[in-house]
Amino acid sequence: MKKVYITLLLLATFSANSQNTHSAFKAGEWLRFRIHYGIFNASYATLQVKNDKIDNKSVYHVVGKGRTTGLARVFFKVDDTYESYFDKNNGKPYKFVRKVSEGSYTLDLDIDFDYKNKKATLNDHKKDRKLDFSIDHKIQDLISAFYYLRNNYKPEDLKKGEFVVLNLLYDDDGIFKFKLKYLGKETLKTKYGKVECHKFRPYVESGRVFKEQESLSLWVSNDDNRIPIRIKADLAVGSIKADLDGYAGLKHQFKIIMD
Repeated sequence: MKKVYITLLLLATFSANSQNTHSAFKAGEWLRFRIHYGIFNASYATLQVKNDKIDNKSVYHVVGKGRTTGLARVFFKVDDTYESYFDKNNGKPYKFVRKVSEGSYTLDLDIDFDYKNKKATLNDHKKDRKLDFSIDHKIQDLISAFYYLRNNYKPEDLKKGEFVVLNLLYDDDGIFKFKLKYLGKETLKTKYGKVECHKFRPYVESGRVFKEQESLSLWVSNDDNRIPIRIKADLAVGSIKADLDGYAGLKHQFKIIMD
């Protein structure tokens, strides 16, 4: 299940501030997603944007949390925290924090990004070790990638079948390419009403967790916020779905289609 929660958190996080005059978000934005596994409301995930400083630089500080609830917590206890500190002007991540507790699996690490020396240092506190990775200015972490995508890849500028590719670093597996295919527009029924969305197909590794490479689908609101509305995944065993369940502090009006 570890890879499932990592992937869902990344998708639930589809923005970062660029040098564009238009921004899809602001400090104070808060999103909550309800995650269903089969018939169970398996967990909730939240994302909150704050103003902060790191090394005397004004940055956005995003905190993402995931937690199983109810009966699902009896079978699989999850308490995860992900944090990213990234530049307000160009979206470059400066620090990434990942603290994971999923059943018997635990993790406690952070990554410092040093663009002057073109390297990122991963500090694994559980194993008491450090790892260095070579990077360039296009690198993103798991959280900053979402905010980068929301501002820099406008779905209306994409064509059906086109891919968005990002270089991500978030654990000791090193840098990998995250691919997202644009599939066009679709309207979803939600707890808020009908929402017009852009649909994407993230490509994942098939095998033990996901049924096949095209097992994931992502719907993003077709408005200036570009927030995730729904995520669905076919797993090797069962399926999982995450729906937007709460929001506050959006920078732009949330467009809902009124019948």
